[in-house]
Amino acid sequence: MTRSSPTVSPAGETRLVKIPRHVAIIMDGNGRWAQARGLPRTAGHKAGTENLRPILEAAVDFGIEIVTVYAFSTENWARPYMEVQTLLSISEQALETEVAKLHAHGVQVRHLGRTEGLAPSLVAKIRQAEELTQHNTRLQFNVAFNYGGRAEIVDAVRRLVQEGIPAEQITEETISRYLYAPDCPDPDLIIRTAGEMRLSNFLIWQAAYAEFYSTPTYWPDFDRAELYKALLAYQQRERRFGRVHPESR
Repeated sequence: MTRSSPTVSPAGETRLVKIPRHVAIIMDGNGRWAQARGLPRTAGHKAGTENLRPILEAAVDFGIEIVTVYAFSTENWARPYMEVQTLLSISEQALETEVAKLHAHGVQVRHLGRTEGLAPSLVAKIRQAEELTQHNTRLQFNVAFNYGGRAEIVDAVRRLVQEGIPAEQITEETISRYLYAPDCPDPDLIIRTAGEMRLSNFLIWQAAYAEFYSTPTYWPDFDRAELYKALLAYQQRERRFGRVHPESR
């Protein structure tokens, strides 16, 4: 869903009149950002994590209601052991240091993904963050961690089978109700940084009619101005949801 009411933008920014309600971001390029600066890849992951808060602040300013980020995929376990451990450690540290700040600013934190394989201490911090912020309404911040789009669909089908739902009663709406965040609307806009042009198993069910925007900018350099460019491109799109525009008939 897209809201058409104008939003106030700072000086120098054209007023946006079509604001996506839900923006999803594939935060790509952390490692390449670090290597380009002669730094270890882990420095890029740390910089990428630190970039989240200013982007969330900008999202609120622009009138976005929901932001979903791809933080750690089910495929990321195949990366070098030390890099995986660093990613997990950075994530746990971020939960320790950032959640209270997000809560103070009215941000609701939600986890999308599996908890299997994660350290109990990390799972506990995830649950604490969700519980602390569950009633906040300024911005919904979904963190896709240990997440895979196919895994999400598999988990939904398993729950359907476990609950004995008859095959003839299974519809698209039924499956949607069994996804990780059944009450969350589908993303209107998916942004991918670092120039890649694929979804990489991210929200593959929900992304059916999302607009896609790719930028060559690495995630640690993706700032308010880059987000504004993506929103400006979005408002120039015509969303048809499979339908033909009347003038094309």
